[in-house]
Amino acid sequence: MRDGDAVEIGDVPVDLDAFARVVWDRAPVVLSASAVERVSACAAFVASEVDEGRVIYGITTGFGSNRDTLIDPSDAERMQEKLILSHACGVGAPLPESVVRGMMLLRVAALVQGHSGVRVETLQLLVDLLNRGIHPVVPEHGSVGASGDLCPLAHMVLPIIGVGEVVVAGERKPALEAMREAGLSPRRLTFKEGLALLNGTQAMTSLGLVVLHRFRRLLRIADAACALSLEAVAGRLEAFDERIHVLRGRPGQIESARRIRRLCEGSQLAGADPSTVPGKKEYVQDSYCLRCAPQVHGASLDAARHVASVLLGEANAVTDNPLVFPDDGDILSGGNFHGQPVAMALDYLKIAVAEIGNISERRSAKIVDKAFNEGLPAFLVSQPGLNSGHMIPQYVAAALVAEGRILAHPASVDSIPTSANMEDHVSMGHHAGRHAFAILELAEQIVGIELLIAAQAVDLRHPLRPGRGCADLLGQIRGRVSFLEEDRYLAPDLEAMKRFVRFECVLDDTPGGVV
Repeated sequence: MRDGDAVEIGDVPVDLDAFARVVWDRAPVVLSASAVERVSACAAFVASEVDEGRVIYGITTGFGSNRDTLIDPSDAERMQEKLILSHACGVGAPLPESVVRGMMLLRVAALVQGHSGVRVETLQLLVDLLNRGIHPVVPEHGSVGASGDLCPLAHMVLPIIGVGEVVVAGERKPALEAMREAGLSPRRLTFKEGLALLNGTQAMTSLGLVVLHRFRRLLRIADAACALSLEAVAGRLEAFDERIHVLRGRPGQIESARRIRRLCEGSQLAGADPSTVPGKKEYVQDSYCLRCAPQVHGASLDAARHVASVLLGEANAVTDNPLVFPDDGDILSGGNFHGQPVAMALDYLKIAVAEIGNISERRSAKIVDKAFNEGLPAFLVSQPGLNSGHMIPQYVAAALVAEGRILAHPASVDSIPTSANMEDHVSMGHHAGRHAFAILELAEQIVGIELLIAAQAVDLRHPLRPGRGCADLLGQIRGRVSFLEEDRYLAPDLEAMKRFVRFECVLDDTPGGVV
């Protein structure tokens, strides 16, 4: 575990900073004293209601379409464990570790509110697993976002009963073995605990928050890529004048234009007199992919902020069923587990991410096309024909854009009935989250390709110099990928640029993210 102040859960809502600290920085989680009291009181109330013989869904009855089947209290423990075992039937590749850690954190954040009936000891074991880096193997497929993310959450909590597999420090092993090595023991579940642990929207919400965390970085790097592309074609800067953007009043647009202007300050290319740039034509306006970049990038930024508000609301919500109200003496069945609010927000996020890739590819296409790149050689290489230069990287970007467009189709309108038609309208929120994650990875590569192409073009403009911010960016790129003199094996260059975008690019304008 890395050093870091603990994140207390129970009194203060989980925000993006707390999420990032736990998920990536491995900050330990602790339960607040008031949360422990609430959880204990709720569990005691549930036990007392069962002792009095009350019929309660999922506690003294079966689940889903078996809701009318009464269960003897003596079978309560066995039923809760059977629930988890039967629902842990996901398939496919494991979800990324970041998503699983986010799921664990968000489940804790929901259960500490004292409306779920789980005992403190059971909740603490989930916290211990998270704090010790024991990450359940959670297959990516299996949730329709109906009664929440039942299937992935069931896999997430299997280790609590000593079943399933986990990953510890990159090594996959049986959960029971890893727990024993960590000095932990599985628990026997009781009334409501199985249902409380796996009934909620934490998988789709974690997917969304992980995407947002990375997307806020990508948005700034996309602005930087646009600035470098402006340098590449010696584009005009009038379209980035603050007065234009203030008149529209869109916060994201204003910020995007400001960042692009700043990166181009001091340039002998972007905004320069066309007569000073060999091959440059006197155009009054540039193509939309340059001129309208703040409008497009800014719309995605504003969309990301809206999605963040939805996901953070969900991160601090109680989303299982039935819900327990000890102070009122009630246990109520409802539908807070339905993922529709998250699914719709994630579909919006998918579009926002996809559009960053879409417009980035258009800039790459402009720069490699000798008919539109303002005097640069075809595909940015000497002896075109003998050399293909950057022809195929733009092909790759186009292929990735096409895939992103397919994935951006809204998942939330594609309900499919389950559970013998008891769950006859589902959210498909988990699908939306996985699609958003996939589109993000495509967009990171697309922007990396734009940076690769724009860097080649700017070097071809030598001795004219780009703006100070773009010069620094170019230096970082050249520390990873060399200038293309003639055709070479380019796949490693594209992989290096993907890593650069995702992890390595440093911009003066990137402290703290954008969302």
